[in-house]
Amino acid sequence: MEIAELIRTLDQEGQLLARAADEAGADAKVPTCPDWQVRDLLRHTGMVHRWAAAFVAEGHTSYHPDGGLPELDGAELLAWFRDGHRRLVDTLAGAPADVECWSFLPAPSPLAFWARRQAHETTVHRVDAESARGGALSAIAVDFAVDGIDELLLGFHARSKSRVRTDEPRVLRVRASDTDAVWTVRLSPEPPASERGEVADPDCELAGTAADLYLALWNRRPFPGLTGDASIATLWQENSGVTWS
Repeated sequence: MEIAELIRTLDQEGQLLARAADEAGADAKVPTCPDWQVRDLLRHTGMVHRWAAAFVAEGHTSYHPDGGLPELDGAELLAWFRDGHRRLVDTLAGAPADVECWSFLPAPSPLAFWARRQAHETTVHRVDAESARGGALSAIAVDFAVDGIDELLLGFHARSKSRVRTDEPRVLRVRASDTDAVWTVRLSPEPPASERGEVADPDCELAGTAADLYLALWNRRPFPGLTGDASIATLWQENSGVTWS
């Protein structure tokens, strides 16, 4: 996806997140993150937005720690979140295409990385906020969901940090029903090896719309369709979480 499109998505998703959080209230439980209330969601996402913006705005070329979580609550916390989100959007939109800074997944450029990462970070947490509020979730575009699955399978879980591993080689196929995107994930004692495309006779296949698969792979929804060995899906659900620390 183009950087400008990712920044527009980040802008829209942050506004949706703030609206849902306001409607839910700071005390509301977040069903998709059982240990959190909405205030925890706002503090975390607002901190991440400021952390990401600092790399681009200040040109840090190595890892730079985040600024920690604020003690704010209620209306002040919501205003703080909105301010940090706006600062991130404006920083990315105004940055030169060749800005040099640290990033942690493969990307065409640091700016492309941060626009993509923050668009998906904010979308997943927008879903958390809307889940806390209740009611229908806002739609996720097919191409954006496909990009997010790419980032998760080919980026996050290609790293040595991934805990999605099996003693014996297994093959997981992920198939989007509303586009032609298919992924093959080879599981072993090593980090998952994922690629676009399919193989015959996988041990397990997960199928559904791109948006449903995106949310399921981020453990925000149950898998929409499953055939084959369900223990592989359980392995994913129990071991695929991407944590902050």
